[in-house]
Amino acid sequence: MIGVSCKRRDMLRQSQAQHVAQALEVGEIDSGTGLNQELGLKRPGDTRWGSHFKCLLNIINLFPSIVEVLVYIGKHGSSEDKFKAQIVLGSLESFDFIFMAHLMLTILRYTNDLCVALQRKEQDIVNVMGLVNSTKNVLQKMREQGWETLLHKVTSFSTKHKVEVPNMDALYVPQGRSRRFVEQATNLHHFRVGIFLEVIDLHLQELDNRFNERNMELLTCMACLSSKGNFSSFDKEKILKLASFYPEEFSSVDVMTLELQLDVFMDNMLSDERFCGLQDLNSLSMMLVETKRHENFPLVYLLIKLMLILPVATASVERVFSAMTCVKNKLRNSMGDQFMNDCLVTFIEKEVFLQVPDEKIIDHFQNMETRRMKL
Repeated sequence: MIGVSCKRRDMLRQSQAQHVAQALEVGEIDSGTGLNQELGLKRPGDTRWGSHFKCLLNIINLFPSIVEVLVYIGKHGSSEDKFKAQIVLGSLESFDFIFMAHLMLTILRYTNDLCVALQRKEQDIVNVMGLVNSTKNVLQKMREQGWETLLHKVTSFSTKHKVEVPNMDALYVPQGRSRRFVEQATNLHHFRVGIFLEVIDLHLQELDNRFNERNMELLTCMACLSSKGNFSSFDKEKILKLASFYPEEFSSVDVMTLELQLDVFMDNMLSDERFCGLQDLNSLSMMLVETKRHENFPLVYLLIKLMLILPVATASVERVFSAMTCVKNKLRNSMGDQFMNDCLVTFIEKEVFLQVPDEKIIDHFQNMETRRMKL
């Protein structure tokens, strides 16, 4: 409703500037470098948690300005825009929306640091796993002790912006839906059990599914092979446990051989200056091949290769899904799997394909089969 028009966006900026000036006069906010920056409304991405967090944060901060713009549209817009503005404003100025917005904003604020850490190409896996545990603990603490704090925050926000606060002991009345499809319960039960506890449980369950004990142990053991800090995180016992996760590649005899091979491997790595200063497994594997040490330590090199193909170590899988939304659009909604895979490879690895001269591509295409004429 607001982002489609430059005029409406300018109205939002002007309203925000007026509210900031009024808040500065009464002393509600402080002025200084980097404070009270101009905010906007961006569409959140489907695969980015951080975009939803920023979107909700801006909506909460711009709430009075958004209401003013919607009221203006509802009075002076076209017939269709008036109808849409009234529906959006009715939902926006409801206790249900304010409660859910503050709930999701609180949860996403706790998970935002984890989201940022998982997006890094080069990350300390041990610290990330610790951050996962901390996020779970904070959400569990919020589930047990955070209800009163959230309710007070939502009630204060609603009172400040003249939104009706329902009586928590009264029966819940759904907005825009028939009561026949809603279980009869008090407002307290609906908001606390039906929304607050259920949403937090869904987040905790999702974190448990994605980062279960086995996966976290695998990632922690994987960090023990890193060459960062001159192999400062090397742990022989954890590396052997890591090999036990791959029974098809490492038999019991191979594990025993690997145990002996690791001692020689570490002594060889620390005595060679070429392996000092390496920061990740990728550079370590390249240096092993370059110096032909992978032939001397085949089991260690196999373990390193297995670690490098783990997609969870980077955000490459998520980037592929983000790229898929650009490749598979409305004009290509009937493409086959092979054609889509080919398009995704050229789109994702564009830096590699840009290094290939056009003449080579033309010659390769020309030599695929006989043509009537030369291209």
